[in-house]
Amino acid sequence: NSSKHLPGDVMEELTGAQLIAESLKTQNVEYMFGIVGVPIIEVAMAAQAAGIKYVGMRNEQAACYAASAVGYLTGRPGACLVVSGPGLIHALGGMANANMNCWPVIVIGGSSDRNQETAGAFQEFPQVEACRLFSKFSVRPSSLEVIPSVVEKVILYLIFNPAVRASMYGRPGACYIDIAGDMVNAKVDRSQIRVVSCCPDPPVSLADHGAVAEAVSVLKTAKRPLVIIGKGAAYSRAETALREFVETSGLPFLPTPMGKGVLPDDHPHCVAAARSRLALLQADVILLLGARLNWILHFGLPPRFDPNVKIIQVDLCAEEMGNNVRPAVALLGDINAVVTQLLQGICKDGWKYGSGTEWWSLLRNKIAANAKISKTLALQSTVPMNYYTVFHHVSQLLPHDCIIISEGANTMDIGRTMLNNYLPRHRLDAGTFGTMGVGLGFAIAAATLERSNGEKGRRIVCVEGDSAFGFSGMEVETMCRYNLPVVIIVVNNNGIYSGVDPETWREMAKMGDLTSIAPPVTLLPEARYDEVMAAFGGKGYLVRTVEELRSALELSLTDWQRPSLLNVLIDPSSDRKQQEFPWLTRSNL
Repeated sequence: NSSKHLPGDVMEELTGAQLIAESLKTQNVEYMFGIVGVPIIEVAMAAQAAGIKYVGMRNEQAACYAASAVGYLTGRPGACLVVSGPGLIHALGGMANANMNCWPVIVIGGSSDRNQETAGAFQEFPQVEACRLFSKFSVRPSSLEVIPSVVEKVILYLIFNPAVRASMYGRPGACYIDIAGDMVNAKVDRSQIRVVSCCPDPPVSLADHGAVAEAVSVLKTAKRPLVIIGKGAAYSRAETALREFVETSGLPFLPTPMGKGVLPDDHPHCVAAARSRLALLQADVILLLGARLNWILHFGLPPRFDPNVKIIQVDLCAEEMGNNVRPAVALLGDINAVVTQLLQGICKDGWKYGSGTEWWSLLRNKIAANAKISKTLALQSTVPMNYYTVFHHVSQLLPHDCIIISEGANTMDIGRTMLNNYLPRHRLDAGTFGTMGVGLGFAIAAATLERSNGEKGRRIVCVEGDSAFGFSGMEVETMCRYNLPVVIIVVNNNGIYSGVDPETWREMAKMGDLTSIAPPVTLLPEARYDEVMAAFGGKGYLVRTVEELRSALELSLTDWQRPSLLNVLIDPSSDRKQQEFPWLTRSNL
């Protein structure tokens, strides 16, 4: 009987908390974000003892955003540790965002003791059931005793291994593990624990060779071809193969927001500046690489796309094939591997799409025309500034290798077109779920990774609308506590989409109750977000002019000792340049 010990045997007992931590470490989970309390304080302490870096956050939602960003940036899931009931519920937003973005993350939630179930225990809640809507895998070990004797004391190891696999394999996503409070300090003899090795990286799958040949044939017949690069290409580390494919084929490409940087935004084949009115609308063949035909790409339907466009769809997930638009060719497999197959296909006979075609001429002319309009707006010298002026000067000062986090309405949308990315996985934003409030959690995750990679690392620049900043603004204290030198730029227009100036606000206040008078989109004019940062020991700057903007940003980028926040006051009525179509296509699906 393996549970019996010989005389003289030395028993080494581990607590449930230590088992959890060691299991995570075995699976190469290196980072944990969370908020501690009953019953999971000991889990965080055990994680630190096991060599896992623990970052204590101010809100579980932001903690889950941070853990999921680590999963995207590294390919191995980050862990999010939360308390029971409300703590877990707060994390559901982060789990949903991770699932929608296809980022691996493991959420570990404490829960009520097993012998108190249905008795009205402290923060008792059906956590496993609640998480099933927001995760790929959700489970609670009910007891140690019910497991067969050979694995009696190893349930946590058995659970954690499939959790890591589930978060990473296929289309990545969130996983939830529920830990009963009485299991945290329960003890088990190490000799009874079955050793589980580290879950390997997901297997790489190739597309059907016949389908690849068909895709190459369709590309060769295109008169107006376009490559769309999604964040799936970034996650699969396809940048090297993609660069060779684009430059060998001569094809124009368009990145999705988080596909920016897989190939540099200043690459001569990038046609992002001609996105909506020309590139998407008139392309007759589109090679779709790790991007979905959802709201971000207007469902692939008219009026934003040619009704007869042929889609060559490359995706890791079979269920995504043909969503909204039936593909001319479906290539199921790893993006990096499939791009390599396509490259081999076009190299067989040396085919290349000509740079002197009418299509290339139209694209280049549209890019030049749009650049001229943006430059005119950017060079306006009025005070308060507009979005284009702010982003024009910010773009001139940002390091090429900085990681840009961006969220907000116009702030994110205009910033996407003016703040270039030159390296893969160097842009994080509201993503597929359109989630506001992700910025500071993402920035903390990126800065934590950079600190682990070297003394300084790359600069982390978080560009926020004032409304977006408000969702998780207290996380600036987290940045100050851990001395994370994040640079936050709050583009402050006094509202959601638009606001009012201070004088108008004062006039409205004189008219009566602001709850009946103030437009729902308004926020407090010229709120001092810079002083929020300064209150915790960071550096805050109030910015009104171009000169103040450039000076504050230059100082912030050279300060590696503390985070900075630039509160950039812009014209409350500042807006995007005139658009051919509304930003959100209303689907008739």
